[in-house]
Amino acid sequence: MKAFTSLFKGIGPAIIGMIHVKPLPGSPMCTMSIEDITGFAEEEAHLYKEAHVDGCLIENMYDLPYLHTESVGPETVAAMTRVCTKVREVLPKLPLGVQILAGANRQAIAVALAAGLDFIRAEGFVFSHIADEGQMDACAGSLLRYRKNIGAQNILVFTDIKKKHSSHEITADLSTSETAKAAEFFSSDGIILTGSATGVAADPYELNTVKQEVKSPVLVGSGITANNVHLFAKASGLIVGSHFKENGIWSGNLCPQRVNDFMNKIHDLKGSSLWP
Repeated sequence: MKAFTSLFKGIGPAIIGMIHVKPLPGSPMCTMSIEDITGFAEEEAHLYKEAHVDGCLIENMYDLPYLHTESVGPETVAAMTRVCTKVREVLPKLPLGVQILAGANRQAIAVALAAGLDFIRAEGFVFSHIADEGQMDACAGSLLRYRKNIGAQNILVFTDIKKKHSSHEITADLSTSETAKAAEFFSSDGIILTGSATGVAADPYELNTVKQEVKSPVLVGSGITANNVHLFAKASGLIVGSHFKENGIWSGNLCPQRVNDFMNKIHDLKGSSLWP
């Protein structure tokens, strides 16, 4: 918790805006040059800067269909490093993170180190699940050893549990709280709760339950909107993507009006009875 609080200056919950990187070289949907891809990400970074979000998370969301963990190649790592470096230049002081789909957590650590970022979002940290891309197995032991071996201990690892777009029948006998406690025991720097899919809200009751069971920061990683944000006020951080896009759809362009309206809503909520 101390590292999270230090990074986000005690802000709670921290609002983390998503930068969905356009399809990268090697991806079947790629039609843009790396210069244009990078420029697009920089534009979104400027919009977030003007809106005064508390952090940003950079993700290769458009690289459909996603590769599985170690199949993510050097072309993706190189492109993401370039994009992240340019976003860092736009946002030199803001907490920044990266996620590389799907489950490419070691690659994300390497990119974060090279680009001067602060955290990654990791899949499959503890236990196993069946994702769109296939079976994801626990990686905590190897991932945190890799982080230490390359001198990246300053990069925080925020970890999804009972992740969206996945089947968790393998671990159906484990509650979300039990999974969260396992992630905490394995040194997660922050636990992320989600709904069943992108844009689907997490369960506010589940957030409160997990908060009672662990001391680690607990973030919400999907489905946050201006209409429901007050239900997640006890979270340490809120990762917002779809709601900030045109028509509230993740694949739309970032909409400055939606971002600003949301941040104004947060400002109005602070100090009210709906905010802790």
